[in-house]
Formats: sequence, structure tokens, C-alpha cells
Amino acid sequence: MITLAFRDGDRMPALGLGTWKSEPDEVGAAVEEAIRLGYRHIDCAPIYGNEPHIGEALEQCFKKGLVSREEVWVTSKLWNNRHAAGDVIPALEATLADLRLEYLDLYLMHWPVAIRRGLVFPESGEDMVSLEDVPLAETWERMEAAVAAGLCRHIGVSNCSAAKIASLLDGVRIAPEMDQVELHPYLQQDGLLSFCRSNDVLVTAYSPLGSRDRPERLRTEGEPVLLEDPVIGAIAARLDATPAQVLIAWALARRTAVIPKSTNPGRIRENFEAAEITLDAHAIREIGELDRHRRYIEGDAWARPGSPYTVAGLWDE
Repeated sequence: MITLAFRDGDRMPALGLGTWKSEPDEVGAAVEEAIRLGYRHIDCAPIYGNEPHIGEALEQCFKKGLVSREEVWVTSKLWNNRHAAGDVIPALEATLADLRLEYLDLYLMHWPVAIRRGLVFPESGEDMVSLEDVPLAETWERMEAAVAAGLCRHIGVSNCSAAKIASLLDGVRIAPEMDQVELHPYLQQDGLLSFCRSNDVLVTAYSPLGSRDRPERLRTEGEPVLLEDPVIGAIAARLDATPAQVLIAWALARRTAVIPKSTNPGRIRENFEAAEITLDAHAIREIGELDRHRRYIEGDAWARPGSPYTVAGLWDE
């Protein structure tokens, strides 16, 4: 399995199991099957609504001797309603309780936006809290404190532009070590990747298959379906692989981590086997020509009328 090295030498398996959109009554079996197949990286978040079920599955895997805690890399994230200084560590402690763990391997700031405490999602723009009132640096300082307390080993961000990462590189004790962002052939983000590499920040690709099963409110009519792209399909046919396997292999070839989600045992296995696929230079060039700067997750929920955020400002574009 390909691994990615953190600054202290810790290594994270590059291929992980994503759990966004995995139903609570299905995710436990998916995690246990993934562990049995050889996955050693599980990506979680409290907003996914299934961490207690993942925690139960992990506990069972440890008890059955399928794997030890030290052999599994577990990532989770800080939700937007817990950015205030006094909320960060309690939020992490709640996640650890749900996951039945003593520490996380990686803790990410889920979005560079804040919403009013007590709300899960904003009902209007007025429910958003400006970064002038809750600066990212304030939130980050408490994430650093979580590392010092032994609650997590590494910290990073998610959905962050190069500009926002740059704002956290100076004057902090621990510079961000990871940026988890939407990344696939329709949104290749070469500039962000280059910035992260030059600043020793690792990158994880979410929605690597185009997130076809995301909630209806996040979809648009007539949107392109990545898994049905003819170029991807042709490459898959040449390699006797599935389109999903080609997309995963492409992400790994770029030295990014990748976290495809599935609760289907057959697809979990197929996704894992993608790590054995090698794309030749011709295939890499073909895929490189597919970029259309197409986001499937635009972040417009944070930019409703009256909000201090805009979509353009979110991505600094």
C-alpha cells in the first residue's frame, strides 16, 4: 500500500475508506469489511452522522484481532459550529467518545467558515459567523492545543484554498499538515497541489468518483457524470478495470491520498484493488486534458443572502 509521510515521519495509507453518505445502519459492516480486506485508513466526521457506528465497528475489529489500534489511521473533523476557542477540544472529545478512541491520527478543520453554536446547518445567511468574529487562527490555536494534550497526532484543514492555508503558515506552532479537498479529473486543482507540495502540506482527494450519490440539494440538472466519461471508460477498458478504479489509481499516481466511499462489499474490494493498477504516461495525459474546473461541492450553503461569505471568497477565485 502506498503511504504518505508526515513531517515527523508518521505514514498515512494513501487509500482510505470514506464514510460521508454511508448510512448509520450500513457503515459499521462497511468499516469491518474494509479492515478485513486490508484498508488501514478510515475517514470520518461528526457531521456525517455515523461516528458512533464507526466506533462500534472499530472496537469490534480490535477485539477480534483483525487489526490493532496502532495499525489504523483514523481521521475526523471539526464542524463549523464549534470553531470558538472554548468549543474545539470539547468537540474533539465528543468525537473520540463516539469513535471509542483515545486519540485521532488526524484532525481537520472541516470548512474555513463558522456558524452559530447550536446549529448544524444555517437556516439563513444571518446564522453564519464572520471570520472577523471567530478567526481561523483562534480555532487553529486550540487545535494545536489538542495535539499538545495528546488527543490527536496531526492537524490540518479541509476545503481550504492556498490563500487560506498561507494565512496559517506564519506565526503558528504547528503548520497545517493536510488539506482535504474535492479532487478528481474534472477538478484537478494543479495550482493548489503545487502550493501544498512546496509548503510540505499533504493533500487528500474527496469525492474522487464525482460524488454521484450526494444529496439532491447539492446536485444540478444535467451535470456531467464523471464515472460515465468516455475517456475514463476507454482507459478502464484498456486496463480491464472499472472507471472507479481508474479514478482512484489516478489520484494515487498524483501522490495524493484518496477516500472513495462505498458500503457495497464488492465495490469496497474493487476500490482497494485499484491500488494495484498502474496508469501509463498516455493515460495520465488523457486524464490531464479532462479538467473543466467543475466542482460538485460548491459550498454555496455558506453563502446565502446576508452571509459574510461568498462562494468566490470561499475558494479565493
